[in-house]
Amino acid sequence: MSNTDTAARQLDRLRVAVVGAGAIGGVLGARLQQAGHDVTFIARGATLAALKTRGLVLESVDGNLTLPSVQVTADPSTLGVVDIVLVCVKATQIASLAPSLRPLVGPSTAVIPVQNGVEASGLLAAALGEGNVLEGLGRVLVEQVDPGHILHTAVTPIVEFGRRAGAPVQSAAYVQIDRFAAALRGAGLVAILPDDMGVALWEKFLFIEPIGAVGAAARVPFGIVRSVPESRALIDAALHEVRKVGQAVGVAWPADSMVRVWARYDSLPPDGSTSLQRDLMAERPSEFDAQTGAVVRIGRAHGVPTPVHDVLYAVLLPTAQRATY
Repeated sequence: MSNTDTAARQLDRLRVAVVGAGAIGGVLGARLQQAGHDVTFIARGATLAALKTRGLVLESVDGNLTLPSVQVTADPSTLGVVDIVLVCVKATQIASLAPSLRPLVGPSTAVIPVQNGVEASGLLAAALGEGNVLEGLGRVLVEQVDPGHILHTAVTPIVEFGRRAGAPVQSAAYVQIDRFAAALRGAGLVAILPDDMGVALWEKFLFIEPIGAVGAAARVPFGIVRSVPESRALIDAALHEVRKVGQAVGVAWPADSMVRVWARYDSLPPDGSTSLQRDLMAERPSEFDAQTGAVVRIGRAHGVPTPVHDVLYAVLLPTAQRATY
């Protein structure tokens, strides 16, 4: 038996629907397809057209990859039930998109959101069922430079996922957790299964939102916004607000969370920026409401003052409202 035949027998091949073929969806879907899994992208507009005609190009620090042919559709109902629904669209699209994903979901389907924000899994669970939706998040520096063309500049992609806080203790979808973790690792990606996904989700939010919002308001990259004392102090104040809002909803913050966030901020590429900042500066649709808006919204709901975020929200809202597809 050849090595190829042996590998094919050993591969636990998953059917994966990647909802959104932009930055993170593009890199995760490309690597899973490269590893031999049955991947279909759900896309629309220019991205749909590009994937149909030219395939997908990934420029990556982990090795470039060109997929001349990918499976792609605009209509989830054409696929039938899959093992994994990887939701990679912007968080602000989830509420309107979620009902269209129902044809993909069977008793043992796991639905995993990986966008920024802290509200995505709840919106998906409301539309698709508590027993099928896991909590998830992604960590990677990646952007879509053109439809079907993904630029991955730093960090081997990390996907953290697991049971949602308060979700049913027994769920047929949980069988997919270990399978999907193995699939990610086999594709050269990093899979992490935290003990507490609530803490993991808010820790990422703590990292991504303050520097993204302040960077967007200042319109400068990481290296400048973290080195100017006044803007560094503003980021720190925003961090403290996110911590207080998270604590109000039950997040048990690790004692060193602020120290670790600042260590990560200071290690970021000086010319880099978050996707939120890039989208706002380009007047593209962004996750502004799901990030900065969420801090203000959740803070008000729990009686937590957020004066820094109130100002950031007011300053950035006109730009966010000018966004066009």
